[in-house]
Amino acid sequence: MGTMGKNPAGRGAFTLIELLVVVAVIAVLMAILMPALSRAREQGKRAVCLSNVKQFGLAWVMYADDNDQKIVNACTVENTEGHNDNEEPCWLYYHDGWATEQRIQGIQDGAMWPYIGQLKIYKCPTGIRGEVNTYAIVDAMNGAMGSTAIGAPKEIYIRRRSQIKRPGERLVYVDEGKTSTQSWTIFYNQASWWDIPPTRHGDGTNFSFGDGHAEYWKWQDQRTVKVSRLEGNYQSYIAVGDNPDIQRVQRAAWGKLGYEP
Repeated sequence: MGTMGKNPAGRGAFTLIELLVVVAVIAVLMAILMPALSRAREQGKRAVCLSNVKQFGLAWVMYADDNDQKIVNACTVENTEGHNDNEEPCWLYYHDGWATEQRIQGIQDGAMWPYIGQLKIYKCPTGIRGEVNTYAIVDAMNGAMGSTAIGAPKEIYIRRRSQIKRPGERLVYVDEGKTSTQSWTIFYNQASWWDIPPTRHGDGTNFSFGDGHAEYWKWQDQRTVKVSRLEGNYQSYIAVGDNPDIQRVQRAAWGKLGYEP
């Protein structure tokens, strides 16, 4: 009888201070966990992209095996200089200003579609919204041959896979980030970028190679990262002879440097 009027359940109620402490603890845990979760998500996207690039690399090898070692046309526009589209179809077709439906059709009309066959493989998970392809083939691998400014003689362009002396060291596909016309280009005769070096995952990007394998390359020089992110006056970072990233990509793309470093 002496307990009449008392509320035993009241002992389990939180005070305002206790609630604030719980909220503060949760906030601290979230601050600790969120960067780790973000890194885990990015590593997952990088792994998917690397798998995509590897599938393109293997498909590129299969195409050459099926075509008497002739490698696929790296361009995205018909009858680019050095190519006859009737005899050598583009790996995919793309023109500036194409709508999404046209871009998809351009992929399916391309020479690599029979070897890939899945639209999702053409796009990195971190790709631009509305984009359907994020990958490109490097210029040296049967790409656009019309620009003398690049400084690469036509005989240095690879037309057959049998021309490649060390296929495991030669770049083929790059996760460029968006579809652009023609192929992905870097200078041959000077220590300079031509196309912007992509920074797709952290401070680097994914490449495939002439033997079909794929690698993630992390850029060593912060000037490369600034160029790729268009930070500040990025033109001042394009031609820098002591940038190890430029020379590494040039050697892997062209097989050698066309200048004295």
